Amino acid sequence: MAENERPDLGAMVMRLGRRLLAMEQPILEQHGVTMWGYVVLTALRDGPARAQASLAAAINADKTRLIPVLDDLQKRGLIERDPDPADRRVRLLGLTPEGRRLQQAVQAEIRAAEEIMLSKIKDQAAFVRALGELSA
Repeated sequence: MAENERPDLGAMVMRLGRRLLAMEQPILEQHGVTMWGYVVLTALRDGPARAQASLAAAINADKTRLIPVLDDLQKRGLIERDPDPADRRVRLLGLTPEGRRLQQAVQAEIRAAEEIMLSKIKDQAAFVRALGELSA
């Protein structure tokens, strides 16, 4: 490859994504949660979601595939699905205290592993900021 050439951004991001997923998978397994389960717990971290469809849209998931994930999380006592007092047909989705604890524990371990990866970069803050800007 010539000096001024580089791989396409998509190729680099995909390789990085695969490395990150491979790093996260053992952490998720250790805590007994799937990647989609963790995504749901993280999405509900800042407050309840009004309806499964709105949660699915927020996390870019197929709402029909999300239902088994929600069923599992509810069965394990990690989320609650309560009727919305304003519309009994709608379910409010929220974290239980155990769900919040699990999300925080998993995130702390993932962030620690990310710090090891980021230690290879001189200006970590700029890299993270650029990723945030590009993924917005």
